[in-house]
Amino acid sequence: MMRLWLNSMQLVELFVSSWVHLFYGFYIFSTAVAYDLSQVLCDYFKPNNNINDNNIVEVKEDDVHPSSVDDLPPIVLVHGIFGFGQGKLGGLSYFAGAEKKDERVLVPDLGSLTSIYDRARELFYYLKGGQVDYGEEHSKSCGHSQFGRIYEQGHYPEWDEDHPIHFVGHSAGAQAVRVLQQMLADKAFKGHDTSPNWVLSITSLSGAFNGTTRTYFDGMQPEDGMTLKPVCLLQLCRLGVIIYDWFDIPWLKSYYNFGFDHFNMSWRKIGVWGLVDHLLGNAGPFASGDWILPDLTIQGSMRLNSHLQTFPDTFYFSYATKRTRQLFGFTVPSGVLGIHPLLFIRVLQMCMWRHPSDLPPPYKGYRDEDWWDNDGALNTISMMYPRFPIEHPHCLVTNDKDCRPLQPGIWYYKVVEGDHILFIINRERAGVQFDLIYDSIFEHCRKHAFRKKPQTLPNQIQHSVVS
Repeated sequence: MMRLWLNSMQLVELFVSSWVHLFYGFYIFSTAVAYDLSQVLCDYFKPNNNINDNNIVEVKEDDVHPSSVDDLPPIVLVHGIFGFGQGKLGGLSYFAGAEKKDERVLVPDLGSLTSIYDRARELFYYLKGGQVDYGEEHSKSCGHSQFGRIYEQGHYPEWDEDHPIHFVGHSAGAQAVRVLQQMLADKAFKGHDTSPNWVLSITSLSGAFNGTTRTYFDGMQPEDGMTLKPVCLLQLCRLGVIIYDWFDIPWLKSYYNFGFDHFNMSWRKIGVWGLVDHLLGNAGPFASGDWILPDLTIQGSMRLNSHLQTFPDTFYFSYATKRTRQLFGFTVPSGVLGIHPLLFIRVLQMCMWRHPSDLPPPYKGYRDEDWWDNDGALNTISMMYPRFPIEHPHCLVTNDKDCRPLQPGIWYYKVVEGDHILFIINRERAGVQFDLIYDSIFEHCRKHAFRKKPQTLPNQIQHSVVS
C-alpha cells in the first residue's frame, strides 16, 4: 500500500512538473513572438520622415574615439542549459539586456542541450571562425558528424594570447568555458597554436562546477549518472526534442535550436524508421550520452573536473546563488514569493535530498547535508568553486574591496541570495540586484583583471578629451 501511494505521488509530481515546464517554455516562446510582431507592426506604421537640414552635421563615432572600443578584450556571455544566444528567440535576451552594460560584449548561441564538450568546441569556432570540428575520435564514439556549423567570419578572429578574452558563464555555461580553456591548454584545435592564456578571466554566475542533485529528481539514475529512469521528466523532454528535430522546420529551428544538427535527426535523413529507432533509445545523443544532463550529475561533473585545471595566469570569479535557509535545524526554502514557480518544487525536493543508501557515496567524505542549500537548479556547494574530486584554490569574498588587488589562479567566490533564473530573462524580477550583480561582474573584468596594465574604457577616453 505504501509503495502504491509513493508511486501515485511521483506520478502527480511528474504531471505538475511537466505542465509547469511546458507552460513556462510556451510563455518564453510566445513572449519572443509577440515582441517580434510588435516590432514589425511598429516599423510598418512608423512614418517615414525625410529630414533635410543643412545645419545638421554628421559626426562619425570614429572621430570621437577612434578604434578605442576595438582595443578592449571582448566580454563573452555564455548561456546555460535550454539557453540561447543573440539572434535566437527574436529580440529576447537570455541575459536580460546585461550585454548593453559594456561597449564590447558577445553573446554566442550554443547548443542548448548538447554536451559540455560539444558546446566548448562550438564556442571556439564561434569566436575564431571556421567550421566547427568536434574531433574525429569523439564524433565516431558518439555517433554524430565530425563537422558542424560554418562561421565564415569569427566574432573575434584575432583571439590569441596577446588578445585574450573575458568569459562570463551562467549555469552550465561556466563549465563549458572551463572545458574550452583546458582544450586551449591541450592544443586540441587543429591548425591553431593555443594556450590557456587566451583566457583572461572566467566569471561564473550560478555555475555548474560540481554537478547537481536536481538531475536525479528530473530522471537521471543515481547509480551511474548516465542513464534515464523509465518514467521521468527528462524522458518527456527527450521525446519532445527528438520529434522537434525530426520535423526539422527551418523557420522554427532558426528561432530556437536545441543544437543537435550534427546528429542528423531530420526526417530527410533518417526517415520514419529512424525516428522510431531514436524514440526507442537506440540511436542519437540520448543513446550515446553525448548531451548535457550526464555532464551535470555529480558523477559526470567529477569525470570532467578530473581533467580540468585552474591556470595561474587567469582570473576566476564565482557568484553562487541560494534560496534556502535554516529553520529549527532543517534546510527549507527561503520564502514562497521569492522563488520562481518553475523552481519551487525542486528547491523543496533538493532540501531533502538523500543519496541512495544502497549505493556507494560519490566521493570520500560525502554528506547529504552539504548538498541541501540550493537555488532550485543547482546546489550552492556546487556553484562556489571546483572542489570534487580535487579542491581548487579559493577565497570567500564578503566585501569586494577586501580581496584587491586580485590574484590570478584563485577562485574568488561570493554567495548571493537568489534563485537560478533571477539574473536572466526577466530584468524587472531581479530589480536592483540585477544591476548590482552585473555591475560587479563587468567591473571585475574591466578594472581588476589584467596582465599588463589597466584597460582604459572608451567613455573614459572621451571624458579626458572633453575635459
